[in-house]
Amino acid sequence: FSPQHLDDDTISGSNWITENNVQHSLSQTTKTTRKPYCGYTQQTLSKREQAEEESLLAAIQWPKPPEGRIAFAQSTDPTHSDFVIVKPSRFFKVGDQLEVLVRMKDFQGNPKQYGGDYLQARIHSPGLKAGAAGRVVDSHNGLYKVFFTLLWPGEVKVSVSLVHPSEAIQVLLRLREERPDRVYFKSSFKSGRYSETTECNICLPGGLPVCNFTDLYTGEPWFCYKPRKLSCASRISHAKGGYLKGLLTQEESLFFQSDVNIKRPILSSGPDSVIVKPKAFTDSSSMDRAEDPTASPSGYYYEDQWRSRTHWIHNFNKSDDITECLQGKVIHLFGDSTIRQWFEYLTAFVPDLVEFNLGSPKNVGPFMSVDLRHNILLKFRCHGPPIRFSTVFSSELRYIANELDNIVGGRNTVVGITIWSHFSTFPVEVYIRRLRNIRRAVLQLLDRSPKTSIVIRTANVQELGPEVSLFNSDWYSFQLDSVMRKMFSGIAVHFVDAWEMSVAHYLPHNLHPNEIIVKNQIDAFLSYVCPLQT
Repeated sequence: FSPQHLDDDTISGSNWITENNVQHSLSQTTKTTRKPYCGYTQQTLSKREQAEEESLLAAIQWPKPPEGRIAFAQSTDPTHSDFVIVKPSRFFKVGDQLEVLVRMKDFQGNPKQYGGDYLQARIHSPGLKAGAAGRVVDSHNGLYKVFFTLLWPGEVKVSVSLVHPSEAIQVLLRLREERPDRVYFKSSFKSGRYSETTECNICLPGGLPVCNFTDLYTGEPWFCYKPRKLSCASRISHAKGGYLKGLLTQEESLFFQSDVNIKRPILSSGPDSVIVKPKAFTDSSSMDRAEDPTASPSGYYYEDQWRSRTHWIHNFNKSDDITECLQGKVIHLFGDSTIRQWFEYLTAFVPDLVEFNLGSPKNVGPFMSVDLRHNILLKFRCHGPPIRFSTVFSSELRYIANELDNIVGGRNTVVGITIWSHFSTFPVEVYIRRLRNIRRAVLQLLDRSPKTSIVIRTANVQELGPEVSLFNSDWYSFQLDSVMRKMFSGIAVHFVDAWEMSVAHYLPHNLHPNEIIVKNQIDAFLSYVCPLQT
């Protein structure tokens, strides 16, 4: 922890910083090194929880490069690498599999001998505004197979990109385990006219007195350094502190260069497209279905409309369609800014749904929109810490699990949840614990009110640069998303696959996807809430 990044009056782990910015080193006063106040090291898990955690962590294990430091010149170079379509000129029809072989090389043009690169791939037909994600399989020898299901006729083009070389992933792994402090938070404490600000996190270096804000119901850990004069009970707000700089060595930073090896296209050494013929004489409505909810891909775009392969989506193109669907319902949206987009979209699109001004901070919430004529209540609330929002009042800092425990539920209750982006800087155990709490609350809600609609919005991909990658890389999101899907499989919740919807689309990646993508997410969401009466 370095004090340079803190406000003048913030207490940080290594120094007291007083109002006039005089630093008093602590080393004279505290001779004993105390253990850090660390939430995730002190979990006591049942045998079942322990077994589940081990299997989840095993499932997201990532292949490692050989031991020892790898020089930049020997790391993966997307420009030297290429892909080939397996049998590109054979006869393809809708429903067939397409296989692509990706061959990785280093900056000297030598083939890579090991795996671990993180790739994203899609097929698309720009004229049809059609697209679908591919499934990447690492052969652990510098070769990768990508499998696509061809879901529409016409000329279909293949795009593959290197998100991060394997050498960069090792750095991201190290940061996740060793530097959970790389995003830090702060809280303000206030009594009368006097206020203080201190640093907060799931884990704080020991040696200074702390306020323990661990949640009594869920056991979710949270600590702030104790203010000098004020009591812990005088906390009034939570906010993001900032992002640490200088996390990488000179050599490591070479693995994170925007125009070199972050989200760079890998080009084909032969044809990069195939011609797909329509399927003959079958019921065209059923050919693209997949019974399995974990089907790959889970859906595809056609004429900019997302078609799920696991459930029927109908398009809510008129605001009246949405009003009719949501009439008499209460919709609770919990999570980060990517589900706040749902609140914003619905409030803007449906004229009778009017935002009621709760006086909440902009972009933070909580927010509420009301349609009195049709008896619709729409609410958004952010998830509990860690959350990198500007300022959340302490009284509004609530955990999703506790909020779910306070919902009666029933056929007129709809719950939407997304939680991922703000956990990417922490060890995965922190995320698993959070989902365990939410899952328990979801199961209890469904147990007392089985007709409650519960929808989980997955993570999505985003624009990445050298800085963002260290805190919010798609690779971190992908790992967390894999954990979430496993933990909620076999439960009566529905998924809106925002991940594939962001990978498969032609628009540039964005943490907050463009409105056309949000509209497709909403169509999928509402199709669960109001399924077509077939």
